[in-house]
Amino acid sequence: MASTGSLAALAALIRDGESVISPYVREPDEHPALGALAAAGPRAVDARAEYVLLVEAIREGYLLHYGTPRLLHGADADLRLLAGDYLYALGLERLAARGDLDAVRELADLISLSAQVHAENGPGADPEAINALWLAATVAVGAGGTPAHEQAKEALRRGDPDAGRLLAGNAADLARQAGIAEALDRAADSIGFAREDLPNRG
Repeated sequence: MASTGSLAALAALIRDGESVISPYVREPDEHPALGALAAAGPRAVDARAEYVLLVEAIREGYLLHYGTPRLLHGADADLRLLAGDYLYALGLERLAARGDLDAVRELADLISLSAQVHAENGPGADPEAINALWLAATVAVGAGGTPAHEQAKEALRRGDPDAGRLLAGNAADLARQAGIAEALDRAADSIGFAREDLPNRG
């Protein structure tokens, strides 16, 4: 599955919605792989394109809040926050409409934990922990969560310095079991998480 289409489809969806953020949409020039990682999993088999789009909507919402957005250019800080919230809601609503409440909870945890880490650490938020959280959550959306994954998220909530390592290790284990380890590698590369930082437990 080509991941470029996910951003193009998301850009068209925002532009065609004729909202206050529509005039700021630009054509995507990146090749994200997080949506493709979720879509590669067995839980997304009946709607792969939809899982690509909704995960990328959540990712774009996150970048509007804390990073450099890929689709919106020229919006001021307040509008960026508004757009980020809109895209969070868009992704979760589309997922809820599919009846995938487990994945809704997973992505809601991703949003809230990302906000917690950034609130506690400011601009210096640990990128390794954040990136490990994104990879672990995306794998869980596509392949299902595990008790170990939930424990790793709880460690992040507590501020455990080993939380990032735990999240990455569980993501690698689950991706390997689900047959999506290569998709995990591509997603890790796409967000700057080195492949060598993904534990090899196989």
